[in-house]
Amino acid sequence: MKLLAGTRKGLFMLEYNGDDWVITDRRFTGDPVPMLLPVQRQIFAVLGTGHFGIHLHRSDDDGKSFKEIAVPVYPEKPETSDDPCPWSLEMIWALEPGHNGKLWCGTIPGGLFSSVDCGESWQLNEALWNRPSRRDWQGGGYDWPGIHSICVNPSNEREVTVAISIGGVFRTSDDGVSWEPRGEGLRADYVPPSLAHDVDQQDPHRIVQCLTQPDHWWMQHHNGIWRSTDDCKSWTEVTNVSPSNFGFAVACHPNDGNTAWFVPASGDDCRVPVDGKMAVTKTTDGGNSFQQFRDGLPQGDAYDLIYRHCLEVCDKGETLVMGSTTGNLWFSTDAGTSWHTISNFLPPILCLKLLP
Repeated sequence: MKLLAGTRKGLFMLEYNGDDWVITDRRFTGDPVPMLLPVQRQIFAVLGTGHFGIHLHRSDDDGKSFKEIAVPVYPEKPETSDDPCPWSLEMIWALEPGHNGKLWCGTIPGGLFSSVDCGESWQLNEALWNRPSRRDWQGGGYDWPGIHSICVNPSNEREVTVAISIGGVFRTSDDGVSWEPRGEGLRADYVPPSLAHDVDQQDPHRIVQCLTQPDHWWMQHHNGIWRSTDDCKSWTEVTNVSPSNFGFAVACHPNDGNTAWFVPASGDDCRVPVDGKMAVTKTTDGGNSFQQFRDGLPQGDAYDLIYRHCLEVCDKGETLVMGSTTGNLWFSTDAGTSWHTISNFLPPILCLKLLP
């Protein structure tokens, strides 16, 4: 098993030897790597280089070498447009494979792109970008809205679901020709009460789909945890979650839609573990009850936050990896019950990807 860790200071490649993880290689040292995508022998790596812009690199030999490829480019904004949003790439926040070699890319400021030539060129999905309600989307933790979650139905290449901070959840069933909102049941407490259930005002921090039970979904929302068992047609809030229902990351068991993991933080105004003690919460009964797992995690003066793409589960649901903003990296081989340290000294971790 292999692991890719994108950090604020480069890409780290690790391998599991049966007892522990070992760093085997490093790339792009000193540059932020906010997003990664492994596809067979290819690895796509996003570099966010500040004033020097966003760059995208691809390896065709399992990471032995990389070459720079095209990044998504927005069309020129019409002179008559009153759209306050910039039509330029601010960040690549999601990369996911589709079917038959297609790639999907989510960006800030809220554009969805696709590629059919391994990232050599990208096409903006105009149907989503041109939705009139896009003007109602807002920035969450960034100045502009962003697409951070892209879920492609494993058995239907034309069905894609995206989540936007702040813009809600949208689904296409015709390969991006048209889109419809999928936010019934969600609630936003950060807007006036009259807008609390507006589908375009929802801030899903992360959505995940069960691979073998694709009607089962989990969401870590800005205002709590939600789940859907009807393929996102409606969402039900999961309550009474201890020690907190605030966070960013969520992972779903690939073969059991009732099982999911979360990493709680104190809240929006205090983004650190509750009482300075790290915990991973897990439900195996669809959110009716939760267990807290702390074995191997710091239980005093912990300031770790787990970003959206920093909690990964393997294809059997037994091994998990988790990385934090303080450079701590952990793994579990017993479905999250206990955790073991890989490193305490990496740069802040921005994304993780597990490989077989």
